[in-house]
Amino acid sequence: MWRLVSAALALFGALLTPVLAQQPQRSECLAMANAPPRAVPVAFRRAAAAAEVEITYAGHSTYFIDTPGGLRIATDYSGAYQVGRLPDVATMNRAHSTHYTLFPDKRIPHVLHGWSEDGKPAIVSERIGDTFVRNVTTDIRRYFGDDAGADMIRDGNSIFIFEVAGLCIGHLGHLHHKLDDSHFAQIGRLDIVMVPIDGTYTMSLGGVSEITKRLRASVVLPMHRFATPFDEFMRGIGQQFEIDRRMERSFRMSRDTLPTNPTVIILDGV
Repeated sequence: MWRLVSAALALFGALLTPVLAQQPQRSECLAMANAPPRAVPVAFRRAAAAAEVEITYAGHSTYFIDTPGGLRIATDYSGAYQVGRLPDVATMNRAHSTHYTLFPDKRIPHVLHGWSEDGKPAIVSERIGDTFVRNVTTDIRRYFGDDAGADMIRDGNSIFIFEVAGLCIGHLGHLHHKLDDSHFAQIGRLDIVMVPIDGTYTMSLGGVSEITKRLRASVVLPMHRFATPFDEFMRGIGQQFEIDRRMERSFRMSRDTLPTNPTVIILDGV
């Protein structure tokens, strides 16, 4: 009898495994954003220091994220901005050639496009090493500048979100329009957000300032900087954000070392 039961359970497990593998990966950042606040008794808090990620500004809109598990991620990767070794994961947006390449180094094992070729939204929901990578699609203009009219490519770009070491890290990409409630719901909670602040090729400083304020991440990392005056951006996001300007190009951050007040970190070591 027990042999029959064991065999049945084994068969059920074999049939269930492929089904589970097809299920969407679970986002901890979305779960935390939707969960009610929960008090954690001091006695149950972890005594060990939280794992750190290292974030490096390579240039333009490319940041490198080095995870505690040794994974290296590059955002808006075109190959033009390289710091140290090749990334293991390269995310791309196709707004301009400075944000993607159709011929990445073949040694990069994971190349993730923020668009699809069949007109449907790109869907990224993948655990790679110690990081869960997902996307939220946005629309893009067909031409340069804000005066190109309303001719948009639906779901032509993506906001990429990286969940690692208890941190929720978002890269807004080459964002061309305001985000609605559905976008914010899909993004969920962000601890660190990379924001384009050029004010022209992406969207106005006023528009991106409103998005930054609503996301209210602990750390804001400007990108797509060009000659944008930082004081104008800081006025736009308000006095609740502090500014931390550094002459380095990298910093390390953990869940435990997130700043108490929302902070814009400017890395001038490029």
